[in-house]
Formats: sequence, C-alpha cells, structure tokens
Amino acid sequence: MTFEIDHDDAAAFTVRDGDIELLRYTYAPDSPQLESPKPYLHPLRTRAGHLVSLFRPWDHVWHKGIAWSLPVVGEENFWGGPTFVRDRGYVQLPNDGTQAHRGIDRLGVDDDGVVRFAHELDWVSEGGIHLFTERRELTARVLHATAWVLTVDTAMTNVSGEQIALGSPTTRGRDNAGYGGLFWRGPRSFTGGTLVTADGTGSGDDVRGQRHEWMAFAGRHDEVDAQSLVVMVDAVDNPHHPPQWFARSEEFACLNPAPFFSDELVVQPDETVAFRYGVGIADGGAEAARGVADAVRAVIGGA
Repeated sequence: MTFEIDHDDAAAFTVRDGDIELLRYTYAPDSPQLESPKPYLHPLRTRAGHLVSLFRPWDHVWHKGIAWSLPVVGEENFWGGPTFVRDRGYVQLPNDGTQAHRGIDRLGVDDDGVVRFAHELDWVSEGGIHLFTERRELTARVLHATAWVLTVDTAMTNVSGEQIALGSPTTRGRDNAGYGGLFWRGPRSFTGGTLVTADGTGSGDDVRGQRHEWMAFAGRHDEVDAQSLVVMVDAVDNPHHPPQWFARSEEFACLNPAPFFSDELVVQPDETVAFRYGVGIADGGAEAARGVADAVRAVIGGA
C-alpha cells in the first residue's frame, strides 16, 4: 500500500496508511515561548493504528512526540523550560529559543511510495539573535506488513558569527543527564516497558549513558491486548557515533540518541553539522527489535 499525504493547513501535514493516520508533523507550531517552539511529530502510530507518542505531558510540557530538541546551544535553550546551571540546578531563564519554519522545499510521494518532506528553519534565541539556519528532511516508508520507518535528516549551519557549543545538562555538570537531540516521549502506558539493545534487554537505569548504534523500547497499550516497538538507529556518519543514550522506562518512556551526552560539539562560524536518524515503528514486542533495527539500518545507509 502506498502512503498518502493530507496537507490540511499552513502549519502541518499528515501521512495516512489506508484509514490509519501514521504521523502528523507540525512544522509551524503555536507553542508558548516557555516550551521553545519547535516542529514535532505527534501523533505517531503503528500500521495497526496503535498510538506510540505522547504530547505535552504535565510533567514536561515541552516534550512533544518526537522532536529535534537541544537544551544547550551556547547559552541558549532550544529544549524548553528551565536551563541547568552549574552549582545552581535548574533555573528558568529568558533563553527559550524558537525553531522557526521558513519555507517548504518538498512535499510529496515518490513513485516508489516514499513520502518526502523538506523545509528550511531559522534558530532564533528568545532575545532575537539568529544562531543557525537548518535544512530538515523527513521520509516515511513501509518496512513490512507490521512496520514502517521514519527518517530524519538535519543540517545546521552556524550563522551567528561566533562559535557555538552544543551540549547537555551533563556537559554543564549534572551527572547522567546528557539528553538532547532527537527525543521520543512514549505513552503513559509504556512506563515500566523494556529497553532493548544489541546486548540484551534492561531498564532505563541499566542502559542510560551506554553507547549503542541502536536502541529500542517495547511497551504495552491500555485497553487493547497489544504491544508496540519503537527502534531508533543512529547513522554511522553522525558526530560522536555510536552515541550515548538517554533513556528512561521507570519514570516515563523515552529514547534519545544523545550526541552531546558527555562531550560538547563546538560548531565554528559558517560551519554546517549534519545528523541522520532512522526510527522504526512496529507492531510487536522486544523480540522483533533486532530485525527492525537491521531493516532501519539498511534504509538510512542507502536512502
């Protein structure tokens, strides 16, 4: 079956798999400044229609499905909410920046059934300083009868005239809190689920901070007797590959290949840094993770 697109307004589009809305990408959100307005993917569903994302949870209202979110961009915050400050903890500062949509380069379905969307963005601090331009491309395609894959490519160019360090709360002094990058927040019912790596299974406390090429989260749904799987794969050309992972399963469900977990990446003026990720979304449990990861790896290695 070929995916179909509904571009229903000037702020978002949806991708449908028959009667199932697989994803909605809001590229021009109306989020409050406190939440660092940024594009996001929500809802996300499996091919069977099971929801695998959470939007604006009460505990972290800046979490929105899947989003490219960076908490340390020099002294600016493009994650949302308070900023971790060494020796002070989290402090709400006037530094929650915006990833502003500038224009669409591409939106359509290829002859081979692949959905492609590309757009340009400006990264602007809360104080109005233009730090980066970005070109971002998303694709969606079928993997097999019970799985599909999302790819996310981003290329960010430093236009500030100054070097900018990309980091995390850990690089600023908070132990084992290296979040930042492509971040997925899962449904409430996934709390207590299973994290899977090439080395086995565990909890967020077990695997947080470990380096892996891929990691998966297997969770259960309320109301229906079903499991779903989200598999995130880091491209081999990404900076600091294989990444350390920020993952949780006890407090809530999340996955994040975090390229700046322990080490900052300094971007020079006019320099461009690029990242590529594949996200497999499947019906099934932890036993399917390795096969989905292999299929996703083949996509991001050759698409």
